[in-house]
Amino acid sequence: MKLIALDQTYPQDWIRVITHICNLFFEDSKVTTKNESADVHVSFMYDISEDFTVSATSTLVVDDKQFVSEFTQTYEEDADKRGVNIRLKRAVSHVLLENLEKMTNIYQKWGILTGVRPTKLYHNFRRNGLSKEEIRNKLVTEFRLSNEKVDLMEKIVERQLVTIPDLDTIGNEVSIYIGIPFCPTKCAYCTFPAYAIQSNRKKGRVATFLDGLHIEIERMGQWLTENNMKITSVYWGGGTPTSIEAEEMDALYETMYRSFPNPETIREVTVEAGRPDTITEEKLAVLRKWGIDRISVNPQSYTDETLKAIGRHHTVQETIDKFWLARKEGMNNINMDLIIGLPNEGMEEFEHSIEETAKMQPESLTVHTLSFKRASEMTHNRDRYKVADRQTAEKMMNRAKEWTAENNYVPYYLYRQKNIVGNLENIGYSKPGEESIYNIAIMEEVQTIIGLGCGASSKFVYAKTGKIEQYHNPKEPAAYIMTYEDSINKKIELLNEMYGIKSK
Repeated sequence: MKLIALDQTYPQDWIRVITHICNLFFEDSKVTTKNESADVHVSFMYDISEDFTVSATSTLVVDDKQFVSEFTQTYEEDADKRGVNIRLKRAVSHVLLENLEKMTNIYQKWGILTGVRPTKLYHNFRRNGLSKEEIRNKLVTEFRLSNEKVDLMEKIVERQLVTIPDLDTIGNEVSIYIGIPFCPTKCAYCTFPAYAIQSNRKKGRVATFLDGLHIEIERMGQWLTENNMKITSVYWGGGTPTSIEAEEMDALYETMYRSFPNPETIREVTVEAGRPDTITEEKLAVLRKWGIDRISVNPQSYTDETLKAIGRHHTVQETIDKFWLARKEGMNNINMDLIIGLPNEGMEEFEHSIEETAKMQPESLTVHTLSFKRASEMTHNRDRYKVADRQTAEKMMNRAKEWTAENNYVPYYLYRQKNIVGNLENIGYSKPGEESIYNIAIMEEVQTIIGLGCGASSKFVYAKTGKIEQYHNPKEPAAYIMTYEDSINKKIELLNEMYGIKSK
């Protein structure tokens, strides 16, 4: 751990930003105030003038070395108190980042951006009337992004606008997320609701959970129908939605199509079948029966030793076999996931993974970078998992970009996470025309997503103001079973408030 001593006390929102910037360079850092025994000492001077010129200077001292950086930016428009605070924090982040780059010789291609959704920022600038050149200049000068990352953002935004031409008005519709919280086993890196299905089935929780989910789908469908709401997309996630039995899946889809208004206008329905060990002919037949052909079959890696290490109880061959089974059974839009930086994997293993992917040519490929999430088993036992260093992870990501371009895939969405290996990103690639509407909508936060089921997060996006309010269903099946009625009522209350609908 690196101890970073600041010259004075700063507000908590500033401390969070400063800590995020420091964590880009050090595996773990703690920010304190005027601690003589600290590893690094940092001081700031900052100001905003009457003509709205923001300036900041940072001095960083480590051992017997001193680094100084300065930043100045003039803004044309006025800003309220909150806007001034954001600009000053941005300036302080700018000079701190530059000093840390000088100190460590590590260059951060994402600059001061530590948030999850870089392309959302790009869309905001675009909607405010900025040209591509003006947006690039702003991202490079104010946020310190590399031209390489701006190029990537431009490609993704362009593809998103082709996929969803009405992206800027899709807030008039909603999308639905439905969470099934069961898996055969839980992966070491996972923090999603994923509970061992067999033990929960023995306790009766699977059947009881499904009873509650049917009611939640029906009640939400009733509200959507009464208020003439249009659904853009439906995404079945989890957990692994194909963990449950074929007849249980069939019953849920029957309830969905019976309850949701105008199902024929839904643009996309996706079912994650991410664990190959849950895929059967019977389950694929159910999907085909309901006209659902967009699924995920996720290898994560094509090395059996890696799969064992991360707790996935299936083999590489099973992934391959289930992919071709899904194809034979009529699945025409298959996504596959690969993860960069998994334990004991380097360039050789990753090259093998993309060679195997090349044989299948799935319609889309999501390349994730391993992230050490706070609640995951891997994070709690980091010493047991040797993962790729920054340089190797970056080589893997660059190879993924080369390979996808060579195989006619285009990037169409990206997101980033805290504690992500190499300060990289997760990128969704697809064959042109096979992009996921849901993935774009949720990442760019352009419309309300109503979450049903265990661990489902609802995001209520106010179209006029951009305000976002969240509501989370309980993660654990036992808690969901006890409280799903309350969750239904709370979501309806929030929807009524957002749309100005009087409760009946």
